[in-house]
Amino acid sequence: MKAKTVFYCTECGNETPKWQGRCPACGAWNTVVERPAEQIPRKGGPARGTSGIGVPLSRPKSMEEVEVTDELRFRTGMGELDRVLGGGAVRGSLVLVGGAPGIGKSTLMLQICQQLGKFAKVLYVSGEESTRQLKLRAERLRVDSENLFVLSETRLGDVLECVQQEQPDILIVDSIQTLYNEELDAPAGGVGQVKDCTMALMQLAKGQGVTVFVIGHVNKEGSIAGPKVLEHMVDCVLYFEGDRHMTYRILRAAKNRFGATNEIGVFEMLDAGLREVENPSEMLLSGRPADASGTCVTCVMEGARPVLAEVQALLAPCAGARPMRSSNGFDYNRASMLLAVLEKRGSLKVSQCDAYLNIIGGLTLDEPAADLAAVVAIASSYLDKPVPSTMAAIGEVGLSGEIRSITHMEQRLSEVKRLGFTQCMVPAHKVKDLKAPVGLELLPVANISRALQLLARGQ
Repeated sequence: MKAKTVFYCTECGNETPKWQGRCPACGAWNTVVERPAEQIPRKGGPARGTSGIGVPLSRPKSMEEVEVTDELRFRTGMGELDRVLGGGAVRGSLVLVGGAPGIGKSTLMLQICQQLGKFAKVLYVSGEESTRQLKLRAERLRVDSENLFVLSETRLGDVLECVQQEQPDILIVDSIQTLYNEELDAPAGGVGQVKDCTMALMQLAKGQGVTVFVIGHVNKEGSIAGPKVLEHMVDCVLYFEGDRHMTYRILRAAKNRFGATNEIGVFEMLDAGLREVENPSEMLLSGRPADASGTCVTCVMEGARPVLAEVQALLAPCAGARPMRSSNGFDYNRASMLLAVLEKRGSLKVSQCDAYLNIIGGLTLDEPAADLAAVVAIASSYLDKPVPSTMAAIGEVGLSGEIRSITHMEQRLSEVKRLGFTQCMVPAHKVKDLKAPVGLELLPVANISRALQLLARGQ
């Protein structure tokens, strides 16, 4: 009798009754593989009255019986990390830290152990490094704590047994792709293994109140049994972004059940580890050219913090039959819309040029406040007219070419003034309601035509 088989997608884990070239759930091509179906249930199931990891089953409580104190959240010792987490880590939560290999995830987790070890017992489980290698890396990062325990292990059962014996307050797993359950007939790092191991860690966090940090590697698409598969299972998903060949890193929350998801943390990778960048605006504007065309500064809100960002544009004569369009850090469709508005409302023949838009520093601008700066940068490159180095631009651009207002204007203007700018383009109908900081001149613009006039005058 032929053994039964099932087909599943290595991208999202969706099961199908037969092989398909394209996964019907996630749409990925050539990701459906075959594996034997489990016909016999697992032996040695959990004991009666316990969960799968031996934790006593919880009993329901009335809402009035549930105690909530400020002690449920604790600081990690990294201000930028605490900012992204919403004020610190929550006890009994499961936090997934994802990013490309070599970006600095392990370094960040090991560095916070120095502060965590002052008030909690920390167990660091590594499936990629030996205990000796962890010791050498800890010495390089100057991490030394009596409450930090390290374990080099990849078997899930042995890790859970060690947790039961040591009773740590905080568990760090590096990485989830190396952990495997021997009861599953699947290779380590596969969708089934990653999901099963994460579920066991989630039961551990919720059942015993252990705060669990899990490191997950992703590819360029952010998939293949990585954090994308686990986002719905964990409490918080943090992504470490940036080029590993560059020094700066951006930590962003993709999901957070205990805080906002629009906060970012900025770090600098040095030989001695990660250093917090408390003033990201100054960092993002460092090295900005003084008299170059095609660049303009705007102010965006990353959570509750205003951040200045440099928008760069380059327009060149079209070399082929079809103009080239490229956007890095700026929404491609929105960039195409702004080019069309400039063509129609600003009388600039940008459709005959190759257009490139770039956001400096690895930021991704997803709010309309950067529209006006993008339009000014594109026009500056097209006209080869530099934008004054002391001028910024904030505002949303509509299809009619009008400049619309955005929120948190006074906070944005204060940040613009603090960084040394003396002029700022703002929506004209909003000027009367704004209280400009001393030394900052507001340039009201009602439409992009007025913005182009100010650019031509050089003021």
